[in-house]
Parts: sequence; structure tokens; C-alpha cells
Amino acid sequence: MNQVDYLRISLIDRCNFRCQYCMPEGAELDYILQQELLTNPEILTLLKEVFIPLGFQKFRLTGGEPLLRPGVVDLVKDIAALPQTQDMSMTTNGFFLGKMAQDLYDAGLRRLNISLDSLNPEKFDKITGNRGRSRWQQTWEGIQRAHQVGFDPLKLNVAVIPGVNDSEVLDLAALTLERHWHVRFIEFMPIGNAELFGDRAWVPSEELRQRIRDQWGLMESQVRGNGPADVFQIPGAKGTLGFISQMSECFCDRCNRMRLSADGWLRPCLLNEAGQMDLKTSLREGVEPAQLREQVRQLLLIKPEINFKERDSGTETGKYARTMSRIGG
Repeated sequence: MNQVDYLRISLIDRCNFRCQYCMPEGAELDYILQQELLTNPEILTLLKEVFIPLGFQKFRLTGGEPLLRPGVVDLVKDIAALPQTQDMSMTTNGFFLGKMAQDLYDAGLRRLNISLDSLNPEKFDKITGNRGRSRWQQTWEGIQRAHQVGFDPLKLNVAVIPGVNDSEVLDLAALTLERHWHVRFIEFMPIGNAELFGDRAWVPSEELRQRIRDQWGLMESQVRGNGPADVFQIPGAKGTLGFISQMSECFCDRCNRMRLSADGWLRPCLLNEAGQMDLKTSLREGVEPAQLREQVRQLLLIKPEINFKERDSGTETGKYARTMSRIGG
């Protein structure tokens, strides 16, 4: 079992997109009230008093859409200033980066994962649930702006859904040929929404690799990240291709992360709700950080048993009470 040193922190459950795989159409979303969100000082207290003393050094800010959270730039600056912060990144849909990329970079953020599920504006808007003015152009300009201010390399996350965007795999892979970008193909996780995509709701990573291999060739890359992606490279390309294969190739034994929801629930496994811990309520009720730290330490000890290795390729989705937007991805 890897050392668990990576905490994903959801800052908000709201998003200006309504992507099919994250917030299915027709789903009733009971958003967390503002006063129920962890505050910036509470997040910093948990980092300094609970997680960092337990060896956590890598932090990813997620949502919903984290750039919707008031004070997000200040929080980035405060986390970056912690001497134990070895790595900090953010996952965003990119829509607000045109205006915020420079401030985020100046605050100390250096790595971004941007969701980009299609290069086709109409398809992009369909996937993201947009029925009004197209969001494609502003999102694409946000990606360009982030690269311009210094986020290098950029990671572009693609949730591959059969019959929706799987035909674009080669076009998306081609983004790495002339740019120092990392494109990561993610096997779609049918959590509570498999019925939207038919009997086969995900495409195995090896099938995608074979398509790319047939077009250009493919070799394993020397680049490695903090997460579970298997990294490859088209020969001669400036960027890399990552494959996150949680459905076809279980990587529970390599898991090095926990997830903290926007309302303060610590979750040791994305696919299993066993072992969750309500840190926010304990903190607000005056439980000493040292006691919380010991509780989290005990949870870390049983994490290998909590990892949901017997998920049967996502068929037991009815057991998951929260959508991906509430969990934080």
C-alpha cells in the first residue's frame, strides 16, 4: 500500500456547468448551504493540525467548480505558503481562467487540471448541459490564458463516454504533439447515471491506447504524476497521454489519497462510503485537533480494507449517496 500523502479538498459543490457524467439531467441537487461549507480558516486548521502532521504534503483543490468559491485566491496563497506543501494543484472546468489565471499563478498555484471533454463546440455544450450561449470559446480561451501566464504543463482531463465523445480520442491526443500539454483519458465512472449511456457506459483504456498506437505509435513515458494515471507518449510529441483506468484496471492498491468534501466529510475511498468522518462538526463542537488527528490516523490504518476493490465495474451504483459533484471527483 502506498503512503497516503495526497488530500483532495472540495471547496464547493456548485458548478456553472452541469456535465452529464457529474450531474445527470433531471437529478435533484440539494446544494450545501454557505454556512455549512468549511471556511478558509477551518481548512487551514485541518491542514496544519491534522493532515500535515500525518504526512500529507500534496493537495488538490476541487469542486463542483472551485473558482466559484469566494476567497479562493486567498486560500491558494495560504496553502502555498505552508512550508510543508510539496505540491498543490487545482481541477477546474476552465471557464473562469481567462480572468483568474494570473491571480492564481501569482498566489502560488502552478498546476491545473482542466476538464475538456470535446473539441467540438456543439458537442461540448451538450456534454456540459448548456442550453444558452456556447461556453466553448471562453473555456478554450481560458486554457490558452493559463498556458500563457505560466501553467506548464497543463493537464486536460477527458471523461470518455461511448457514443458521445469517444470518436474524438485521436483529435484530443493530437493536442500533445506540438504543445507541452498532458491529455488524460479517464474511463467514465457510471455512479448513479449508467442508464444514461446504455449497456456499455465506459471504454477500456487499452482500446483507446490501441487506436492511438495504430495512428502514431505509442511508448511509455518517463513522466510520472501524483495520481493513478498510466503515462504514455506519442513518439516525438512534446506532451504526454495519461490513462486513468479505474473501471478496467483496478488500482486500489496504488491509492495514495483521501477526499475532504466541501462540508467537511473525510472520505477514504471514492467508491465506498464506509468509514466517512465528519471533521467539520467535530471541529465546530470544540474537539481538539489532536483528537481529530488521532481519529484520522486510525482511519488511515483501515483504508486498505475500505478501498472498494469489488466494485464489479460500477454496477452497484445505487449504493452511492452522493453525485460526483458532491464528492469532489
